[in-house]
Amino acid sequence: MTTSLTVHDTLPDDHFARTLHEDVRAGLTAEPKSLPPKWFYDARGSELFTRITRLPEYYLTRAERQILRAHAPDIARHTRARTLIELGSGSSEKTRTLLDALIAGGTLRHYAPVDVSRDALTSAAESLMAAYPDLGVTATVADFDDQLSLPEGPGPRLVAFLGSTIGNFDPVQRAAFLGRLSAALTPNDAVLIGADLVKSPTTLVRAYDDAQGVTAEFNKNLLRVLNRELDADFEPGAFDHHAVWNEGAERVEMYLRARYGHTVKLPVLDLKVTFAQGESLRTELSTKFRRPRLAADLNRASLTPTHWWTDPQNRFTLLLARPTEPTG
Repeated sequence: MTTSLTVHDTLPDDHFARTLHEDVRAGLTAEPKSLPPKWFYDARGSELFTRITRLPEYYLTRAERQILRAHAPDIARHTRARTLIELGSGSSEKTRTLLDALIAGGTLRHYAPVDVSRDALTSAAESLMAAYPDLGVTATVADFDDQLSLPEGPGPRLVAFLGSTIGNFDPVQRAAFLGRLSAALTPNDAVLIGADLVKSPTTLVRAYDDAQGVTAEFNKNLLRVLNRELDADFEPGAFDHHAVWNEGAERVEMYLRARYGHTVKLPVLDLKVTFAQGESLRTELSTKFRRPRLAADLNRASLTPTHWWTDPQNRFTLLLARPTEPTG
């Protein structure tokens, strides 16, 4: 087999601008104000997030990688996947352990990363083609927040949704996403989900409010994205970064809190937004899970967890689930 790369762009040319405009207008005119976390990730934001994953406080990436190293052969054995689909692949670095195990198991033929960033996909695909010369790669540019159509490929397929991205949805969004995912699977497919577990609130908040201030810079970079793309006049220094633990919802919430009252102009949207002193703009939520809650979410979407793996400190889990077999 010779390496082949195919890139499918499912997004219209105006997708980025249109969705940014819609999200910002809706979020900044809502009470309370909020913005989706996907707008963090311009080139600078992606660079800052990579730095975050290496911080001592941010255990999530290390814990997930530890589980993959220990249990990737088990995942390969249980799935016998011929196609690996990765949602929100980014650089695809964390997937190589899984690719190696599936290739060693003798089943993998195709890798199909899906991401909203064409540049990230192309860069990752080129790197993977060099490392895995016998692997076919089909990269799909798509926004699976809105719709989910899984790439074709020889079955069985394994869909990987790693990095605890599942925690960035609120309950309604999570139910909708899992429903779309379940509907896109065939009976022989499986899904591998990475999820962060409930633990000490102190540990959790520190992961999103590090001593070096990298996460604070990452959070404020969102304002720079809006300034550049919407000709806005946000002053990042007018906001403080805050991360808080919401006990009732069992999630960490990130905010930008106005240091003083002021008005921001967004000419591209013909919009003026007033912030009162101390008013917060929510920029991200990161839900933490207990096994029964996550299993119930999956069951409601007609997905059945079959295997759970955790790191030795029980901080993070990888779970394998399959479409629920119909009864009767």
